[in-house]
Amino acid sequence: MSADRPRGGRWASLRHGLLFRLLAGSVLVAVCSITATAWLSVQRTSESITTQQGETLTVDTHIHDTLVGYAAAHRDWAGVAETINDLAEETGRRVVLTTEGRAVIADSAAPAKGAGDPPPLPTRTSSVVDPLAVDVTLVAGNGDRIDPRAVGPFALTEEERGTLRGQAEQGVSCLESLYGLPAEAVTGPSGRPAVEAEGGDAYAWADCGLDALDQPVGGEVEALADLNARASDCGDPQAHLEYVMDGRTGGLVITGSPPVSAPVPDDARPPAAPPEDPAAPGPEDPPEAADPREEVPVPEPAHPNEEEPAVPPHAPGAVDPDEATTEVPQVWPSPGEVDPAPGAESLTWSRVELGPEEAACLDAARRAQLDPHVAPAALLFIDDPAESPEAGLSLSREGALRLGGVVLLILVLTVVVSTTIATRLLRPVHALTDAVNHMREGGGPTTRVEVRDGGEIGRLAEAFNEMSEHLERAEDQRKAMVSDVSHELRTPLSNLRGWLEAVQDGVVDPDPDRMEMLLGETLLLQAVIDDLQDLALADAGRLRLSPEPVEVGPLVARVVAGHELRAEEAGVRLVDESRDVTLVADRTRMLQLLGNLVGNALRHTPEGGTVTVQAYRAGPDAVIRVVDTGVGIAEEDLPHVFDRFWRADRSRNRRTGGSGLGLAIVRGLVELHGGSVTADSTVGEGAAFTLRMPLAGPPAR
Repeated sequence: MSADRPRGGRWASLRHGLLFRLLAGSVLVAVCSITATAWLSVQRTSESITTQQGETLTVDTHIHDTLVGYAAAHRDWAGVAETINDLAEETGRRVVLTTEGRAVIADSAAPAKGAGDPPPLPTRTSSVVDPLAVDVTLVAGNGDRIDPRAVGPFALTEEERGTLRGQAEQGVSCLESLYGLPAEAVTGPSGRPAVEAEGGDAYAWADCGLDALDQPVGGEVEALADLNARASDCGDPQAHLEYVMDGRTGGLVITGSPPVSAPVPDDARPPAAPPEDPAAPGPEDPPEAADPREEVPVPEPAHPNEEEPAVPPHAPGAVDPDEATTEVPQVWPSPGEVDPAPGAESLTWSRVELGPEEAACLDAARRAQLDPHVAPAALLFIDDPAESPEAGLSLSREGALRLGGVVLLILVLTVVVSTTIATRLLRPVHALTDAVNHMREGGGPTTRVEVRDGGEIGRLAEAFNEMSEHLERAEDQRKAMVSDVSHELRTPLSNLRGWLEAVQDGVVDPDPDRMEMLLGETLLLQAVIDDLQDLALADAGRLRLSPEPVEVGPLVARVVAGHELRAEEAGVRLVDESRDVTLVADRTRMLQLLGNLVGNALRHTPEGGTVTVQAYRAGPDAVIRVVDTGVGIAEEDLPHVFDRFWRADRSRNRRTGGSGLGLAIVRGLVELHGGSVTADSTVGEGAAFTLRMPLAGPPAR
């Protein structure tokens, strides 16, 4: 054998040992627990940071939107300090507004005069405040970078607002009462009302007088003319692109039918967000349907001499109603199909399909007109004083060492506790192993182990002790059986040998009486051997049954008749009290076990006694009872009456008992049929043996 085999065997023994497995499992659980705890901590920290960032973004958006609104309504930043201070007090943040050259316009943390230098600016710019180039990531809308609150010269006076508001409310009342159309009048940033209506055509719009809302009033006339003059160079001159007022949005709308050209950059302000996928039909391609959320083209005449299609009364360029043709007027799509809330988004939308070049040019014209009426672009700085600039998820060297020390301490404690527990668990296991080895080395089944607790190991020790007791009883029974078998066979063999030797020596003559006595001894030997064979077959599961429907009454009558002569000779009355019961069983084996019970009862019932055989049905079982009025069985002997070779008479006298196998055979046959047998007795009053057998027959094997 190689020298390294013991080491391999020792390692294999250690690897498969309970101590190693428990220790490995505990360490694995500890590592998993630490990992899970760390992961959960990181997750919770990440969630907290995400939530905090969301709250910060909300606050920053609010501050940015407030300042953009201020810039849209003022020509400069002269009075913004009060707004800055209010925002700082409301949000708890430091708010700083500077020019694009980082000259401070207003600072919520600025000290009082003579109180010292102001704190330095935050390192990072939060956003650019420009109402004509709004950051689309900080506002909700349709992507127009001109803030809707920047109305400039289109702002109405209070008188103009009141007049238009009255017209709008009258129109809404008309739409609801005459046409049953739900409508609502809302006011835009310029003070001009817009009518939101679900459905309705140009006739209903004109009939309710809402076409008056399509006309500019007051300062809007001059502002509109100025805007169209600035946009006159945008696109093809024959396209007639122009801005007009629209009563459905309360703002401006672009009309015309321009050709599509290549995009050009807008240098007036930071470029607007380009369309996601502008699609322009080529000269030879048929025009595609316009997206209702973007633009709606105006049809052109097929030939120059053909008349233009009818224009709705509220559209720019509409003819006088008295001179209108009888053609059905075209209804322009509602801007609600494009912008869900008129007046809340951009004040400009288009009824025609615009190419990127025209769109950029028209947008630049609007910015150029609004630029003198809004505050110049400024840089916004937002700082949270409560937030540490060094905050982050990175661990310092001290923190990493501390975390590593905690992990190491947990692992050491896990190993120590696991080793202690495993040692206590293995102590009774080692005791069990030593006891088993002692039994294997010939120490006998008398070895016992001490039960220290009621846990799993304690129950294992109890089971081992019970197994040892069972083995000890089995060994005692084996020894007793050998002795009993020897005794049962020795007596008839000795008789046979003695009489045969006497006949051989001529001492006695082989007369018929002698031969009958010798034949009886031979039959006794045969009966003992047959009983032993039946028990062996039953133990091995090889005793075959031939189940068939059997009527218990005739079966009992037959057994009683077979023992009637013996009962008369013994002076015992044999009574049959069976009822009509049918069960599935092996007829021959039933006769055998009933004969054993009746014969045993007759053997232990004195003269003048009674043996009664009863049979009846009890639910799904057939019950057979053999009751005698004999000497009875002591209570301490009842558990052993079905043991092999057991006899109450330890002297094994033939006149007081048989071979000691009859009742053992009865139990084996009854259990083979799926039933049970019990014995009850009172000393001096008799004994009763009860059989319970299923009516359906023995279970399938």
